[in-house]
Amino acid sequence: MERRQHRRAGRTVVAVGIMLGLGAGASGCSGSRAAAEDVKGAGDPVATLHRAADTLRGAGSSRATTSMEMATGGTRVTIRGRGGYDYRHRLGRLTVVLPEDPAGSPGHRPITELLAPGALYMKNRGAGVPADKWVRVETAALSDGNLVTGGATDPYTAAEVLRGTRSAAYVGRTEVGGTPVRHYRGTADLERAARYASADDRASLAAAAKGFATTEVPFDVYLDDQGRIRKLRQRFSFVNGRQKTPVAVASTTLLYGFGAAVDAVLPRPADIYAGRIAENQPPG
Repeated sequence: MERRQHRRAGRTVVAVGIMLGLGAGASGCSGSRAAAEDVKGAGDPVATLHRAADTLRGAGSSRATTSMEMATGGTRVTIRGRGGYDYRHRLGRLTVVLPEDPAGSPGHRPITELLAPGALYMKNRGAGVPADKWVRVETAALSDGNLVTGGATDPYTAAEVLRGTRSAAYVGRTEVGGTPVRHYRGTADLERAARYASADDRASLAAAAKGFATTEVPFDVYLDDQGRIRKLRQRFSFVNGRQKTPVAVASTTLLYGFGAAVDAVLPRPADIYAGRIAENQPPG
């Protein structure tokens, strides 16, 4: 029963489902000698990006802001999140703010999300879930592996996608939030990412490889001089369940404040909602 409830939650609780329901980069290099030296210093882009997730683990933790954009039915909607992530223990906490409804009324309370290996926990889910309870969703049971489901891409899983980089180019130097960074642009493959991902993310990325309209994920990523991701924008092709047509979803993750303490404690089993999730009702 619990597994059925988790899967039902995965189908009906998703923030991207809310977005669907509402509707039915960077400086380049010059030809100067300095620019040429910078390109040489950047190393092999593909190899550099394959290491990006490991570099985050070495960084320990950071603050994070996320945004997820989708254009559907002539309406562009954006879901925003803010919080922190502990890369060594694979735990994160985000406060996710849903967009206004078409009438312009906010209507939805922010959702608290806890990100953990193999699971997504949501509080303030609404739709009949008690206010003091969490909803738990198994990420491997989601057709997108939770890359877009929660309205925010797990920062470490986003980095794991880069392990599937097949082609990439160094674009040049720029800044993100006042920090000097190197900008890379390329395409990752979800099947390849699943093959080389850590054990915690392998099943989720394999599910995404099967569930998305295409396994290709175009991206732009900005690394600081320590090789840490400062900004990552990925473009997923998500299948609209109502219209059976691919929908472009752009997920952007900003990382900063490395080393910051992260308050992410998983709920006790007694605090997890075990009842039925109401169908087709937005949180709030």
